[in-house]
Amino acid sequence: MKFTILIIDDEKNIREGLAANFELEDYNVKTASSGAEGLELISHGDIDLVITDLRMNGISGEQVLAKVTAETPGIPVIILTGHGSIDSAVDAMRHGAYDFLTKPLNLDQLTMIVRRALEGREMSLQHQSLKKELEDSSALKGMIGKSSAMQKVQQMIQRVADTRASVLITGESGVGKELVANAIHNLSSRKNNSMVKVHCAALSETLLESELFGHEKGAFTGADKMQKGRFELAHGGSIFLDEIGEINQSVQIKILRVLQEKKFERVGGEQTISVDVRIIAATNRNLEEEVKAGRFREDLYYRLNVIHIEVPPLRDRKDDIPLLISSFLEEFNNENGKHIKSVDSRAKAAMFKYNWPGNIRELRNCMESAVVMCGGDEITLEDLPPTVRESGTADSISVPLGVTLDEAEKIIIQENLAANRNNRSRTAEILGIGRKTLQRRLTEWGMEDDGEK
Repeated sequence: MKFTILIIDDEKNIREGLAANFELEDYNVKTASSGAEGLELISHGDIDLVITDLRMNGISGEQVLAKVTAETPGIPVIILTGHGSIDSAVDAMRHGAYDFLTKPLNLDQLTMIVRRALEGREMSLQHQSLKKELEDSSALKGMIGKSSAMQKVQQMIQRVADTRASVLITGESGVGKELVANAIHNLSSRKNNSMVKVHCAALSETLLESELFGHEKGAFTGADKMQKGRFELAHGGSIFLDEIGEINQSVQIKILRVLQEKKFERVGGEQTISVDVRIIAATNRNLEEEVKAGRFREDLYYRLNVIHIEVPPLRDRKDDIPLLISSFLEEFNNENGKHIKSVDSRAKAAMFKYNWPGNIRELRNCMESAVVMCGGDEITLEDLPPTVRESGTADSISVPLGVTLDEAEKIIIQENLAANRNNRSRTAEILGIGRKTLQRRLTEWGMEDDGEK
């Protein structure tokens, strides 16, 4: 990593001499002849270390230090001072300076101090990077899946999470739209504030308006006290409007105003309330068709649809079924005090062939039922619900339209392995490939230790 050093000094000879020295040390160097110019360069965000004179006309080195420690505390600041200002330099150390040197300067000593400070800076940056990776991983941990379809969704989440843009999440019922919303909030700068969730389809028109915007005392029968709405409670955080396609147009107009002006009034109230809320909405409806049919406002649709994330159905990401099975098996073993170790090949084959119209929610229910029904340490075909079990009696393989050749190959190999009870020699013979070729492909997919026979 090549670091950038900023040198601030109103003496041209010192400024240029230090710049030449640190360029020879293979650092990027920027210079400023005043504190104001230096702060302007720091505001651009690409400075790793500051060397500043203490006494300058206008903004002093002390003021530069105060600004850096308050706004970019990870950047080390080294103070240069004359003999008569040593007390001030010591005081600067107490206020966050990394070190100080008196003039005339000992370049070797300064170079050593800079090197030590930047080593600490590098360790700090690595720590921050690792911390962010762990936080990102934690935020996405509920989104189980390594298929190309899910990787695209996860990449999209990471790109848009820490922005102010509204997000519209679409997909069939049960695909995990709420998990996507959770991940967006948890990866954003709003994560320490509330994420308020509203399931719009579960509330009547009157109740939904009151829930979203709150009401004043006496606004309607039964309103015996003032109540804050969900938008007000989500101030500084995010609000998740699930099944937003179900709301009527009178409520749509009010949501549009919040998006445009960040203002609203409680039901029965006159006071205008301002909020800072990031809106994340979800629906299993085609809102473009709803707009054409006149059931959904076009202006609201475009305000919500700044970022669009489509969550794929489970039938289009069957590569993820083994990971989901493993996760649900562990969850329901713990819930039910069981110690089931695995799912047998015939049951896996049936689960691969089944199209999962209820998506992940249906798979989760299937695994819960199978764990409860299982009497041994391995789930069998007979433990599965009838609709899933029946798919295990068919002797055909279903490859969804639109998958890549690599994904299609994986489905074919997985289902033949399951049908042959994981006998790899027999599977390779049926597929007309060598056993080593089969083993190589399984290794590439991370399946090399799956009970080889």
